[in-house]
Amino acid sequence: MLLLLATIAVAAHPLPLRAQSQAGSGAIPAPQDAAAFRYAEADISDLHQQMRAGTLDSHALVQAYLDRIAAIDDAGPMLNAVIELNPEALAEADARDAERKAGKLRGPLHGIPVLLKDNIDAKPMVNSAGSLALAGHRPRTDAFLVQRLRDAGAVILGKTNLSEWANFRSSHASSGWSGRGGQTRNPYVLDRNPCGSSAGTGSAIAANLAAVGVGTETDGSVICPAAMTGLVGIKPTLGLVSRAGIIPLAHSQDTAGPMTRSVADAALLLTAMAGSDASDDATAPSARHATDYSAFLKRDGLAGKRIGVVRKLAGMEPNADRVLEQAIALLRAQGATIVDPVDVPNIDTLGDDEFTILLYEFKHDIAAYLAGAGVAPKTLADLIAFNTAHAAQEMPWFGQELFEQAQAKGPLTERSYRDALARAKRRAGPEGIDAALQANSLDALLAPSWGPAFPTDLVLGDHVVSGDPTVGGVSQVTSVAGYPSITVPAGFAHELPVGIVFMGAAWSEPRLIEIAYGFEQAARARRPPTFIPTLGP
Repeated sequence: MLLLLATIAVAAHPLPLRAQSQAGSGAIPAPQDAAAFRYAEADISDLHQQMRAGTLDSHALVQAYLDRIAAIDDAGPMLNAVIELNPEALAEADARDAERKAGKLRGPLHGIPVLLKDNIDAKPMVNSAGSLALAGHRPRTDAFLVQRLRDAGAVILGKTNLSEWANFRSSHASSGWSGRGGQTRNPYVLDRNPCGSSAGTGSAIAANLAAVGVGTETDGSVICPAAMTGLVGIKPTLGLVSRAGIIPLAHSQDTAGPMTRSVADAALLLTAMAGSDASDDATAPSARHATDYSAFLKRDGLAGKRIGVVRKLAGMEPNADRVLEQAIALLRAQGATIVDPVDVPNIDTLGDDEFTILLYEFKHDIAAYLAGAGVAPKTLADLIAFNTAHAAQEMPWFGQELFEQAQAKGPLTERSYRDALARAKRRAGPEGIDAALQANSLDALLAPSWGPAFPTDLVLGDHVVSGDPTVGGVSQVTSVAGYPSITVPAGFAHELPVGIVFMGAAWSEPRLIEIAYGFEQAARARRPPTFIPTLGP
């Protein structure tokens, strides 16, 4: 199982139940394919060049993405990636255009449309975690990271669908399905899954429905969907980005991160998002570490780097292994020293403790969020009761056994929780990743991000193709430790993107961005989706 962060408004994006019945049905691709879209694959630098030249403004760009969403998300392939549009998006764009004309530029994100996962508070939209229980929840304030994005000049375009409750309701769930939003499709092959829980952000940014997007991760929720939709995804060090205003899964692992089509855009987005927040104690060190990450976009970023291959996280899916070997050859050719294999101690001992931690923390953390949200459900028990009362809408495909297991847990003062947390953090961090890096004098660790996208299966749930689905696969060790990782497109398998992931010590984002950018510039592995209905005859 992937453990990932994580009355319907009149202004909301259409939320058709068609997604529940048509997933994998082989819809006709939209006539407006990626190549025909004027801003296809445009990055932030490209868009700003056009704005400086006076051939583009933010209003026109926002309108183009709104039209693109109508053509690709609502019609044609019906990706079902965007769950709600910001009714004030064009007004926000107009304000940024007026500032530009007056000579006031807020930074690299000025006038750039951003999509947010639907577990991040952003006015005036609903924040629901995909659940109908929160379909009327309109936060009174923005999440801290949204405030930072707006201060940096970004235009909030809308919210994206996700795996409901960050995929922590049932072990038989389909990633990218929510009661409020239905099933999101993978834009590369429509009957394949986009992974989750940041499924909508992955699908939307891959299909050029916005310039950049924000996902959240507890264990794999940025890395897996980014990899399976051909994107760059960064899971930051825990505490680099504020968790305030994000519907939680587990505070000891939750973080938001960029999901973009290039490392450069991910660096710019992370720069805007990172920073200390007085309302989130974990971010106290962030002010010492947050920086302008675009300074680390070096074409020779691989030269002299020592990178260790974690073979325990490979060997589970042949397409991923093939792409990994090609990536290793490229890394060597670009001046990196490859240490192969590298053992990360304790990597296969984390599952039970992590699951215990998530059960305890979800019960506690969701109650804390609901208490301040001004909504009817106040506790996890209330959410369980809502799902039971609305089972036809909320539980047509899978149940809520994880909710029920979490509800049975006691307070965070219990010994079983405190011991599991201390043991897992120690094993994953100082005795795990840190030990492997230090023993081999490494700059980063390397593994396959995941295998290619699996078929969407609403009946049986996810078909995880890399790693053990009960413990979180390649993302687990960095997630439990609270350390950073970056996935980068590295190749294809039967029209499906495959990525590799670089992992490092706490606060090593600058070094990982150097490595990821150097690899990306040499590999040039990303290509846009073409909305193939299915693979095979």
